[in-house]
Amino acid sequence: MDWLERVATLRQWTKGGARAPHKPLLLLYALGRFVADSEDELRYSAVEEDLKRLLSEYGPPHRTTPAYPFHHLVSDGVWEVRTRRGPGSPGTGVRELRATGAAGRLAPELRAALRREPSLAGRMASVLLDRHFPPSLHDELRDAIGLDGESTVTGQAPPARRRNRRMRELVLTAYEYQCAFCGYDGRIGATPVGLEAAHVRWWALGGPDEVDNGLCLCAMHHKLFDKGVLGIGESHRVLVSRDFVGRGAAARDHVIALAGRPVIGPQPGTPSVASRHRSWHTRQVFQGQPRPCGGVPRTRSPEESPEERGTDPLAASTG
Repeated sequence: MDWLERVATLRQWTKGGARAPHKPLLLLYALGRFVADSEDELRYSAVEEDLKRLLSEYGPPHRTTPAYPFHHLVSDGVWEVRTRRGPGSPGTGVRELRATGAAGRLAPELRAALRREPSLAGRMASVLLDRHFPPSLHDELRDAIGLDGESTVTGQAPPARRRNRRMRELVLTAYEYQCAFCGYDGRIGATPVGLEAAHVRWWALGGPDEVDNGLCLCAMHHKLFDKGVLGIGESHRVLVSRDFVGRGAAARDHVIALAGRPVIGPQPGTPSVASRHRSWHTRQVFQGQPRPCGGVPRTRSPEESPEERGTDPLAASTG
């Protein structure tokens, strides 16, 4: 069985470009736990908080519950769930998963393959990362799940499409080698340093290698952009999330002070970020609500959790 191809084609809910990385995150977590202890069984009640943190940190902005991928990943043939009653998942209800002692682990055939070929876990992780997350988050996610980056680049499933190798050059040239958020333009001799071409709509999720889907950003602001701390508003002004906390002068000066600042646009005759890509990033990546320009973040109104409501915006997304 081609496990790399299997994880590259996980069945996921898609609608209007919405992100649904719930199954990939659970599978990444399970791979990391398997490498640490191949006999470990993941009881839902014991790993629920870990999975919630992963979804909060790397999932879409709206809140959701790990109960859905815990149940629905079974349908992809890489995961199994048992309860005290025997094999089979009790469903997507959080209370039922807890009450029945539901526990999941990788499918028997996959566990056997991972024991025969220890490097397979890292290669599967690379496929999942490439398919669902931008490169700026790959190392951070590997650390979060306990997998290093060694032996993860060979034997991967073929890419669904090929990148434009000139993307970085085209974007940096369009923005005249300066960060579109802060204006940083450092060089060593003729070589720019610390400047990167950021995809607004992630390449892994269908974003094109085109200038109107790119920004020249310094390394720090690229990372914050991909993490949803920063965004671009309808008027091409920088959005800064009210969820971001930074009390020191550096955080205030280099992040919070950007709120409402006009994005430094590309040179004349070059397209700026297209509205469709900008709005995708705001819906799917940007976290929470933007700070008012020069203002103090307001208190977030209380919300019911998905468990309290008994619903989830992606209830059907992982089937």
